[in-house]
Amino acid sequence: MTSSSTPAPAPSGAPQPSGPLRRLTARGRDEAHRVASPLELFFDLCFVVAIAQAGVQLVHAVAAGHAGEGILDYAMAFFAIWWAWMNFSWFASAYDNDDVLYRVVTLVQIAGVLVLAAGISRAAAQQDFLLVWLGYLIMRLALASQWLRVARSATGGERTTALRYAYGVLLCQVGWLGLVLLPEPTRPWVFLVMAIVELCVPLYAERAQETSWHPHHIAERYGLFTIIVLGETIAAATVAVKSGVDEHDALGELLPIAAGGLLIVFSAWWIYFVVPIHGHLRSSRRAFVWGYGHYLVFASTAAIGAGLEVAVEQAVGKAHISALSASAAVTLPTALYLLTVWALHSRHFKVGLAQQLVLPVTALLVICCTFLRAWGVLAAGLVCAAAVATGVALTARTAARDREPGATASAG
Repeated sequence: MTSSSTPAPAPSGAPQPSGPLRRLTARGRDEAHRVASPLELFFDLCFVVAIAQAGVQLVHAVAAGHAGEGILDYAMAFFAIWWAWMNFSWFASAYDNDDVLYRVVTLVQIAGVLVLAAGISRAAAQQDFLLVWLGYLIMRLALASQWLRVARSATGGERTTALRYAYGVLLCQVGWLGLVLLPEPTRPWVFLVMAIVELCVPLYAERAQETSWHPHHIAERYGLFTIIVLGETIAAATVAVKSGVDEHDALGELLPIAAGGLLIVFSAWWIYFVVPIHGHLRSSRRAFVWGYGHYLVFASTAAIGAGLEVAVEQAVGKAHISALSASAAVTLPTALYLLTVWALHSRHFKVGLAQQLVLPVTALLVICCTFLRAWGVLAAGLVCAAAVATGVALTARTAARDREPGATASAG
């Protein structure tokens, strides 16, 4: 991640394949055509397994009428998933040299997230965090070893930054042992304290020197992960609808949920990718807020899929909750997604009050759709689609208005 210091010069150009092992040195921010590597794409894909497990536990908790407990467990599990993914992504943006050791250590991190995913159900059902902690330990040890490689090749402020990252990661891992060893009532507080400490590690580490992350590469990485999470949402909802039709022959009850869910996901994709964000990330402060804020973007996106599953289970009589609660399971994360994407992403490119108000007003209307109960999901989908259409129309009108003075001047 970033702080407010100025990055040191870094060599430009992608790493050259000169041997199986190379010095782990900084890449330059001025690299042209910097894109996500196949290893990064594979890394993201494996994280979907953990996200799916967290979503399944959220569905079970909400459908059983334990929404508060389920949301807390989901927030804790998703933080571990998101933080591990984000730390790797920013590190890779600055230091990916694609040698053999770098690839092997990254594959070890992938193994760690799979172990974490295997432990999520035990953590939610039995409050047994041992397997989650072990998976997180594997990921964090691998990341710390990468930072130590950087420190071995670096000097001055860059070396200090790398060592601070490595020691910070390792010390935090010791703190997370509290989830395993301390009594169950204290664990939410352990999570809160350790989450804050984890978030502070990059702030402290990069006071010595900012890492040379690549704005376009980071924007692409976040965008790709958003697509993957949206894909997981579609997959989860599709499986739920198929199961409802096969087991309960409830196509009439499920069609509004399926249509509304599809409109929500399509609109979520459109709203996120309608503007290129990399130009906004030139400032370290902006990148810091933007990167951390995506915890809510990713978590709400995945929660939409879980909410759609809950709505399906309620429609076929498998969930022990009201239609109002089932509708809220979709509309509330949808509204949170709209507000966070607007705050982090879209508002920086909006011109005029009308454009600025589209997403906040849409979020409010989506919340109001909750009270339509069985028709709430479909109504929310239609509202989101209307918001996209309104945004497109306002943008086109603004562009046409901006072209008029130029055309008039040319005619004159």
